[in-house]
Amino acid sequence: MDAQARFGHSVKGLLSEKVTSCGTDVIALTKQVLRGSRSAEFLGQAARNMVMQEDAILHSEDSLRKMAIITTHLQYQQEAIQRK
Repeated sequence: MDAQARFGHSVKGLLSEKVTSCGTDVIALTKQVLRGSRSAEFLGQAARNMVMQEDAILHSEDSLRKMAIITTHLQYQQEAIQRK
């Protein structure tokens, strides 16, 4: 084989290695992007869940305040009845 043919084979081998390496890198990048996308989805869902929990807590606090007011009124009524 002459020098030019050996050089051609060498270049083809290097090119093939580079193509394989780039393909592997593209696959790794795609997997990373998909993982990042899922992470963003999970964070979004967690944020929505937090907002729902916060709303439930605020509603519960409001209900407890109202019940405390009602309890106080009932105690006043009971005291007024007992005085009679």
